[in-house]
Amino acid sequence: MKKTPIIILLIIAALVGGYFLFPNLFKDISDINIIDDTKQVKLLDKTDYTTKDTSYKNGVAKTTNGTETILGKSYGGRDIPVYQYGNGNEEILFVGGIHGGYAWNTSLLAYEVADYLKANPEIIPDNVKITIIPVLNPDGLSKIIGDKNISDLTNNPPTLIDTIIGRLNGNDVDINRNFDCDWKAEGIWQNKTVSGGNEVFSEPESQAIKNYIETKNPKAVIVWYSAAGGVFSSSCYNEILSETQTLTKTYAEASGYPSYDEFSAYKITGDMVNWLASKNIPAISVLLTNHNDTEWNKNKAGIESILNYYSKK
Repeated sequence: MKKTPIIILLIIAALVGGYFLFPNLFKDISDINIIDDTKQVKLLDKTDYTTKDTSYKNGVAKTTNGTETILGKSYGGRDIPVYQYGNGNEEILFVGGIHGGYAWNTSLLAYEVADYLKANPEIIPDNVKITIIPVLNPDGLSKIIGDKNISDLTNNPPTLIDTIIGRLNGNDVDINRNFDCDWKAEGIWQNKTVSGGNEVFSEPESQAIKNYIETKNPKAVIVWYSAAGGVFSSSCYNEILSETQTLTKTYAEASGYPSYDEFSAYKITGDMVNWLASKNIPAISVLLTNHNDTEWNKNKAGIESILNYYSKK
């Protein structure tokens, strides 16, 4: 019986040693262990994110000189900013931060793109207008960065498990489960249940971008997520649009990300890009490789390849 504690200590030591020697075996373990017994994602604190803030100051990494407008308000009353560059008739829409603070690097990437376009307006083809929505879920981002500047996280990034609460909006809804393609009130994220809202487009964030899409009818939409490392085509119980296939291939080949016809790791309902496919709008998902880096050189190459493609249209 006296050997039992020693054996237990040896097992613990082996597990700890294995974590450091073979970290890939433990990849995403922090994701798995934040769920409760019903596998329902819940907020881990009692902070009220419905304070109806009228200004959104958390996201701007640097000042841009693009035309700035407001897409709408989040559930918590925060502004959803929009930046536009170029004067052409072919509008290309880039969206970051649909998963707020959980994918904060996608918002930072979007702001980096805005700064790049500000500094290099000549790269925008005459026939193209670029629209950037850096933070579609400002409530979720605010949960993680508070009053900090988002660029501050590059030097001291939060641990992945600490960003989980930032995936949902102020109403605890996963915005990327709230769109009208196979929508369900309860969606899946990895092995967890998340709220898709009480009805399709129930959330002000998804309603705002719906209104924008239906009004402006962009030529193409690129949405950044994290993290899986790949470019994914969209479809909604229909064949992948030929233009979507071209977008996927163009961005993937230039960036070096692998390309996929669909995201098949698990069943997704109410997805934004798939809803766009149902409206015959070419749309792709670009998933960054991790949750901390913007992978600027890869995405810069992908974006420039898209601009080059549309300059010839």
